[in-house]
Amino acid sequence: MRCPDSFWRIPLFQPHHSKCRHGVNWQRRIVRNSGIFVPLKRHTEKCRLYWCFRHKQTAGATMGVRPFEIAILDRQVEDLRRRLEAARFPGSIDDYDWQDGTDASYLRDIVEDWRTRYNWRSREREFNRLRHYVARIQGIDIHFIRAAPPRQKAIPLLLLHGWPSSFVQMLDVIPLLVEERNDGTPSFDVIAASLPGYPFSSFPKMSGIGFARIADLMTELMATVLGYERFAVRGSDHGGLVMQQMGLKYPGNLIGLHRSGITPFASPVPSDLDDAEKQYQAEVARWAITETAYARLQAQRPETLVPALCDSPVGLASWILEKFQRWGDCGGDDPDAQFDRDRLLDNLSLHWFTGSGAASTRLYREAAKDQGVQGRVEVPTAILMPLRDGATVPAPISWCQRSYNVQRFTIMPRGGHFPEWEVPNVVADDMREFFASLR
Repeated sequence: MRCPDSFWRIPLFQPHHSKCRHGVNWQRRIVRNSGIFVPLKRHTEKCRLYWCFRHKQTAGATMGVRPFEIAILDRQVEDLRRRLEAARFPGSIDDYDWQDGTDASYLRDIVEDWRTRYNWRSREREFNRLRHYVARIQGIDIHFIRAAPPRQKAIPLLLLHGWPSSFVQMLDVIPLLVEERNDGTPSFDVIAASLPGYPFSSFPKMSGIGFARIADLMTELMATVLGYERFAVRGSDHGGLVMQQMGLKYPGNLIGLHRSGITPFASPVPSDLDDAEKQYQAEVARWAITETAYARLQAQRPETLVPALCDSPVGLASWILEKFQRWGDCGGDDPDAQFDRDRLLDNLSLHWFTGSGAASTRLYREAAKDQGVQGRVEVPTAILMPLRDGATVPAPISWCQRSYNVQRFTIMPRGGHFPEWEVPNVVADDMREFFASLR
């Protein structure tokens, strides 16, 4: 869905008018360095090209951006329905609940909802109201959503999700970041990217796609393909680890970093811990015994789990939903206490239809094999520290300062591991205030 002519020959950021070989005028629109060409009139029905993006030739690889529309095949939707109908549930034990893993009664209920009430086609139409694109970078497709304010000069912002989430995590926070306010805080030109192995980005077919390598791809997406010389990044979980590698490898490209939580582990543990850090590490040691079995499995033997996640939507649902219940601010209740059920089913459906539920788990293995660049990130950083994130232990600022140049540290009393999803207003307000301070 891009113009077949080689617009990569056109110097970046210079106004240009041209015609493609179909005789259609294209005009470059210089808006927030987007590199977008807007058609002055439609192409013929024969070629059906309505957008054209800058793409350029690099050492043996082609980079380009094309519009993307979600269009799951009817046979895939029917296959999911059949699998849900034929699901075999294990017998339950009366006094088992979320403390023992995924609650059996909740799983049966949400699977029945997925099979009968949930309407994928309706949700798909809603997703396609957003501006989806796919960028081809060094042979790897990176999916992203773009949203920008219509008038105000905005800060380019890369949003990075984690596991077992997807771009669904960002849907509520994006409009809050794009909106123009009169309070002195900036708005953002948002690029919400999907990590490799997640919905609509390429699945790695060879080893070596860890956090450091993904940092290269994301920096190339923002700086080279989309033309943002400097930009901000927000991430958590795997997105936060990619962001950390970007801060270590490409500090000159970054305006600032905004993340939630912090990596609780260090090897070796520093010998000069203060009292708050000593208490923190003692809590981490206790927490790691009960809460990290999933990570050890995915980091050491992902291929044992992958076939089940590829073949059974119920198995996929059980594996993913337990993390939302455990890691979200659910207060011990079902995930529905904190997350909209349709959004949970959106996330499950995207992982199922694209096979991401299996592919995304492999990133744990890649991270275990290559921990990337080590060091302290000197890029100005803001950290939101959630108190109710079951995926980790709240860390003191002194621990965070060992890894980052922390210029803003905010305790987040509500919300858990998925703050953009759980408390989007808190995330957006904190980001606006932090990046306003850097201008």
